[in-house]
Amino acid sequence: MDQRELYLKQLEEKWEHLTITNDIMFGMVMENEQICLELIQRSLPELNIKAISRITPQKQITGPISARTVRFDVFVRDEEQRTFVVEMQVADKHNLPFRLRYYQQQIDFDILNVGDDYSKLAQYPTYVIMFCNFDYFGRDWSKYQFENRCVDDPKLKLGDQRQITIFNAKASQFHGNMKLKGFLKLMGNQIDADDQLVKQVRAEMKRIREDPIRRHGFMKYELGLMDARREGKKEGKEEGAVEALINSGFSDQQTANKLTNMYNMSHDEALKLIQKVK
Repeated sequence: MDQRELYLKQLEEKWEHLTITNDIMFGMVMENEQICLELIQRSLPELNIKAISRITPQKQITGPISARTVRFDVFVRDEEQRTFVVEMQVADKHNLPFRLRYYQQQIDFDILNVGDDYSKLAQYPTYVIMFCNFDYFGRDWSKYQFENRCVDDPKLKLGDQRQITIFNAKASQFHGNMKLKGFLKLMGNQIDADDQLVKQVRAEMKRIREDPIRRHGFMKYELGLMDARREGKKEGKEEGAVEALINSGFSDQQTANKLTNMYNMSHDEALKLIQKVK
């Protein structure tokens, strides 16, 4: 069995055992509008969200060409033009506040066009919801919620219509009316058989795993990344990775995104390299 065949077997095994904490599986599950709406409603019950109008998994925001690109796990808008970015974060890379700072900036890029007045943002409140499999702040809270307030008078809000909510799946207790307890437990492979959302999520994951088109897409994606890494290492330069990604069917934008993650280069540099190779 050669290296590629072995890797294919490993990928098949990985596909069969993907959990909700895998960002690919999470994004596919959230394409189910009923599940996505229920999860956001439980995350932010105070907003009384009635319906969501658009779900975009793996949403890429186009900012300045030289800026680092961001691909959100789930990007959603509701009927009141509120924007929700929902992310699954498993590894603690010790940069969560700064990642979230950049996320909020990127969301505004998607809203504000050239020539728009800044006041337009008032019509588009933004909410970042992060599900973490670690306790970044170390207080054992199941939920941390942040918004900009005055240092001298916390009752005085800045009013910039931005909010961040971070859920900690590792909490030992779930304070308040925590309707997300079952989902957070599911992140640790603990099943609450009485939780309707958990039932829906598990059923959707089973349906996705049994879908041959989904399986093929996952395998093709992972093989493309493997070929890019192998070619880049073999050639000793990024050009090999570019060729492998393009030959695997990745678009220029997708290839550029992968290059920025695989190598220390900007999005602009990645695009120039792609044009050079092509």
